[in-house]
Amino acid sequence: MAQQDMHDDPQQLELLRVARIGKAQGLKGEVTVRLYTDDPEWRFEPGSVLYDEDGETEYIVENSRTFKDRWIIKFEGTDDRTAAETLNGIELYGEADDPDEMLEADEWYPKDLIGLEARLAEDNGLGLPAGQVVGKVVDVVDSPAQSLLKIRLTKPVVTGQNSKGEDVVEKTALVPFVEQLVPEIDLDEQCLTLDPPGGLIPGL
Repeated sequence: MAQQDMHDDPQQLELLRVARIGKAQGLKGEVTVRLYTDDPEWRFEPGSVLYDEDGETEYIVENSRTFKDRWIIKFEGTDDRTAAETLNGIELYGEADDPDEMLEADEWYPKDLIGLEARLAEDNGLGLPAGQVVGKVVDVVDSPAQSLLKIRLTKPVVTGQNSKGEDVVEKTALVPFVEQLVPEIDLDEQCLTLDPPGGLIPGL
């Protein structure tokens, strides 16, 4: 069950959204969760501490399991279905990983990517000049298959006309966040490079 956080200043915790609690599962206090993390095995291991959005309330994982591709969690102190139902809808947050370890593992948080300038990589498959600015990352969209970078294009592109004869203007592009298409990220320079195939990004 939830309990007050014992940190001296919980507001100083750097918290990242991990999951959203869903419906109660069974009669023993378990709940289903919707994932917002790529590391559920680590986030939900017994003894792990999760927080509410303000970092003021703790939710300690007692045990966890998967069933039909869903994660089912039992929190300490939540011992029956009634208690589990009161948790429905709560957003869970976890402490941020060590940034140096993430860098070595080539892992990134969405907040690190948003705002980066997107440039074409050297020797890109389109044969265009290296460093040509494509746009800026404005969002990271999670899809069932992979994350997508939403890039606001520097130069919006007219891609056709609608039924009223009005120009259809593409102002953004979605690029799968995979190493083949996003080979380099430089937080110091606040940029990343792209090596997109033809047709992925309007105007290229």
